[in-house]
Amino acid sequence: MLNKKQLIAMITSSLNQQLQQAIDAANEAHAAAVDDQSVAETQYDTLAIEASYLAEGQSKRVQEFQQAIDAYNALELIEFNVGSYIALGALVQLSADEKANHWFFIGPAAGGFRCQLNQQNITIITPQSPMGIALIGKQQDDDIEIKLGTNKLEDYIAALA
Repeated sequence: MLNKKQLIAMITSSLNQQLQQAIDAANEAHAAAVDDQSVAETQYDTLAIEASYLAEGQSKRVQEFQQAIDAYNALELIEFNVGSYIALGALVQLSADEKANHWFFIGPAAGGFRCQLNQQNITIITPQSPMGIALIGKQQDDDIEIKLGTNKLEDYIAALA
């Protein structure tokens, strides 16, 4: 079975790498915004303004990554079983994904992150995602229906951990 502590460690490791990249990008954008070369020479020269907008955006990314890391560090890991209701921290497998060894982990952040752990493919989804909304509160063997754009996915929950 999958070790959720290992999974959380993989997710936070990736988030920490992305956080560091965002910090570096924010520092570079801030340096560009205050650089002497960015001083406007005409009223149409917007390099400094553009660099300051970029620095602000990168700073927001830094905050988002830090909040995601904090959310995972605070996540209480509980084991789910056949009678459990799906909630944050659940590993869920749909019947269509059994052959591919594919699981969904309902995490507080980092939706769309994919990894492999013990020959199991895992995709992180958040409770706010269409898949998360369809799964939260359901139990093993329940049917689900998800509308993704014009497509409709109908399946049932094959396993829960």
